Amino acid sequence: MVRPRLRRGSRVAVVSPASAAKPELVAAGVEHLKAFGYEPVVMPHALSRGPLYFAGMAEERVADLHVAFAEKSIDGIICTRGGWGSVELLPLLDRELIAANPKVFVGYSDHTSLHAWFWNECKLPAVYGPMVAADWSRDDGADERTWRAVVEGEGIWRVGVADGLRVLRDGSAEGRLLGGCISILEAGLGTPWALKIDEPCVLFLEDIGVKPYQWDRMLQHLEFAGVMKHVRGIVLGDMSACVEAGEMELLEAACLHGLREFDGPVAIGLRSGHVQGGNRSVPLGSWVKMSGATMQMQEQKL
Repeated sequence: MVRPRLRRGSRVAVVSPASAAKPELVAAGVEHLKAFGYEPVVMPHALSRGPLYFAGMAEERVADLHVAFAEKSIDGIICTRGGWGSVELLPLLDRELIAANPKVFVGYSDHTSLHAWFWNECKLPAVYGPMVAADWSRDDGADERTWRAVVEGEGIWRVGVADGLRVLRDGSAEGRLLGGCISILEAGLGTPWALKIDEPCVLFLEDIGVKPYQWDRMLQHLEFAGVMKHVRGIVLGDMSACVEAGEMELLEAACLHGLREFDGPVAIGLRSGHVQGGNRSVPLGSWVKMSGATMQMQEQKL
């Protein structure tokens, strides 16, 4: 499959597959998307509130997704925020509809469950990147270089030291770039919707509020569950949303302990997902080469 792209003037659907978003943040994000050259279309339930913390009932949230995929004039779909709730949509998703209408899909955090479903069921590449209320609402929320490279195909997508990466265990690897929020990936284990990795893979993992021992525990769980069988390299996210600077050394040691049975390269610090500004877009589903603290997309192997 060719990676779907946006262009200047593209119509993009704004959806809330999980938790309710603040209307004022969605409005601010919509204005920034317009300034980037897009035509945002706020879907009917994108601003819904409730029940509980959700942006409407699961049937309403999935209806917005289905309409966005089906509408020929819409080229991409961008989530407002994460939170909790995307997993409720998985049994309701229309595989035939989505597979027949591949589009740019952008989200992170809780939407890792959707990314995994899209890949498992449709081999649809997605973007782990800035969301409307969480990131686009800020002047510095989205990193333009990586966004343009992934979403519009402008230049070669490449990340390195300037994007926060540093080496935990040196080496080189290449494979399919998959992953996302580690707590969501771990929660999917044992369900029909667990991420399936059946080819060489570079695994990207990040999260928020996860303590060192929890990183250790979840990494070991992925190993014990067989997830790491085809993983050749690991890229961890920026950990500033997990621990204070004084605990960073402990967190890094905990991650290496959790990965003691994994002998491939490990990098850490990529500013994507739960970060404060400059959210880097990550091309899930693309083939990448990793060397030390750099990673680059190999578009010909999508």
